[in-house]
Amino acid sequence: MKSWLMIKLYIFTLLLPAMMFAQSSLISNIPIPKTYIQNLDPYPCDENCMQLYLDNGMIFSFLAHAEGKLENEQHDEVRKMSISILNLGSYIIGDKIRIALLLPYKIIGRYASSTTNASFAYLIAKNHSFELKSYKIESEDIDDIKKALEVISNDGFNYVIAPFTQKGADAVSLINPEINIFFPTINKKDVTSTSSYLYYGGIDYRAQSDMLLKEAVSPLVIFYDDTTIGNKLSLYEEMAYLTSSDPQEKKSVVKFAIPKRTTNLEKQLKDNKSIVEGSFFINTPIVKTGMIMSQLTLYETNATKVLSTQINYDPLILSITQYEDRKNMIIANSITQNNSILIETNSLLGNDIVYDWINYTTTVGVDYFYSHATRADREYEIKLQDNQMIYPIELLNPSRYRFVKYFSRFKE
Repeated sequence: MKSWLMIKLYIFTLLLPAMMFAQSSLISNIPIPKTYIQNLDPYPCDENCMQLYLDNGMIFSFLAHAEGKLENEQHDEVRKMSISILNLGSYIIGDKIRIALLLPYKIIGRYASSTTNASFAYLIAKNHSFELKSYKIESEDIDDIKKALEVISNDGFNYVIAPFTQKGADAVSLINPEINIFFPTINKKDVTSTSSYLYYGGIDYRAQSDMLLKEAVSPLVIFYDDTTIGNKLSLYEEMAYLTSSDPQEKKSVVKFAIPKRTTNLEKQLKDNKSIVEGSFFINTPIVKTGMIMSQLTLYETNATKVLSTQINYDPLILSITQYEDRKNMIIANSITQNNSILIETNSLLGNDIVYDWINYTTTVGVDYFYSHATRADREYEIKLQDNQMIYPIELLNPSRYRFVKYFSRFKE
């Protein structure tokens, strides 16, 4: 709708104070003033009338007649988004939900801010009274975490979002606190906790790798960087490939560790007969992946398939690579459910939950805690199994202009 751009400008102006609060360690507990719209029109307004208001940018006239759920889905979406973001008075009642954010800000960098924004965007979209407070810790040492959890508990919070690394999640498992904690960055396969209070929302890279390896042919050539996830994935993919399917099938694996500053792969790729017409599994960040893919073409490796997990589900891949380089690429993706209102609300805060999987899983975690606390239906129909979110996996091909569904040769 052409008037939606104008609505976004109104919303952005109204959100400026909230955006400033979101960068601090404590979201102000002073409630944002509610807006109430009085309908002074003595005549009824049908669907065409409502559309006319929207076409002319008369959002408040539209909302004055939108007192309840609308039959037109597009109109109802505008209504719901306006109620949540403009903070319109509604009939939602109940105790406010209180969520704490435990942030090792020196370790997770920009995610200290973006996970806060993702949590904030979800809660304001629900139009329910809430308190969101962040607790910053210097490190993920067990003493720092234990002290912070004691403060959080004493402050009366029962729900915590903790974007930790493996070290921090292991430390929390040892502490074994009796407080609900969601780790959007950790998959339960990587920890040994049996606590019913600890929940895990990390992407399952192993399950994604298993699905991708079904598309591979020998030789399997694995590129990885010297990071925890890069090393883990390269080892897992090597063993999974060599031990899968027909034991009579001849298989070989070639692995290349790519140092951070490396930009030329001539030594690894040029005239290397051991990798020609193989499948290439790339476990590197997006920019390095683009560099690798361009040189696979340059040195005529004739790759049958280029495979990658969630790491490279990023629209940047469409602009930093030529179509010729990526036409045989398959990417596994677990961001398969989303909500247009939450996407827009995050976008207004400069946040991405469409491609950024940590922001996405943070949103899923807040949604789970919100449902747990309020008994409301969840926005995300993602199964929780043994305290781990089980995300569906789809295979995608980065085509000329967008990601399109890849249809596997194998039936699941």
